[in-house]
Amino acid sequence: MLNRTPTHTDREFESELGHLRQRLLRMSGRVEQMINQSAKALVMGDVDLARATVLLDRAVNSDEMEIDELGMRLLARWQPMASDLRFIIFAFKIVTDLERIGDLAVNICERAIQLGNEAGVEPFNDIPEMAKGVAWMLSESIDAFVHADEGRARAVIERDDEIDDAYHRIFRAQVERMTVDHDHFDRCLAVQNVGKYLERMADHATNIAEQVIFLVRGQDVRHAGKRISNER
Repeated sequence: MLNRTPTHTDREFESELGHLRQRLLRMSGRVEQMINQSAKALVMGDVDLARATVLLDRAVNSDEMEIDELGMRLLARWQPMASDLRFIIFAFKIVTDLERIGDLAVNICERAIQLGNEAGVEPFNDIPEMAKGVAWMLSESIDAFVHADEGRARAVIERDDEIDDAYHRIFRAQVERMTVDHDHFDRCLAVQNVGKYLERMADHATNIAEQVIFLVRGQDVRHAGKRISNER
């Protein structure tokens, strides 16, 4: 069987599809930057960095709208089929997760601004490593999507348990402190909230990884643990 020579139309479509991939990577990189900067602003008590990070959210929102517009144009103009169609549809879902992670990073910045210089009074224990883990999950989940890499996607899903454990440690530690240090109740509550925001970010990265597995294998792995526990 002879291989068909790509036509100008094929090349134009592939170029636009490649542009969509690059825009996803750029949006993901910006969101990853927000995760790292928001955690650093909190831990260091850097209000200026927190405010600068909040401003990045405007670019993330702009990315979301531009990617949606590009995806709609690809669908309307080329009417893609099979794997290309699935890629575009899943891109719509992924930008929603990315935008929500950006919003959660803004929430962390708001806590950093609320605490001001007090935020840096003592180490935040698990928060820096937790943020690092979440940023890794996001980066790997996006790479898994772009390259249809099921192995990377499964590694992201497995990492989610570590983030959950870190959040539980943060929550318990702050509850214990609240009982003996009433003067810092608001600060302890803010730290709890930050842990929860990071845990939710990890959930969004896990959503992306789960979508990759469905894209590659047609296997829906969402809520697998819940289904198992309900059957017992």
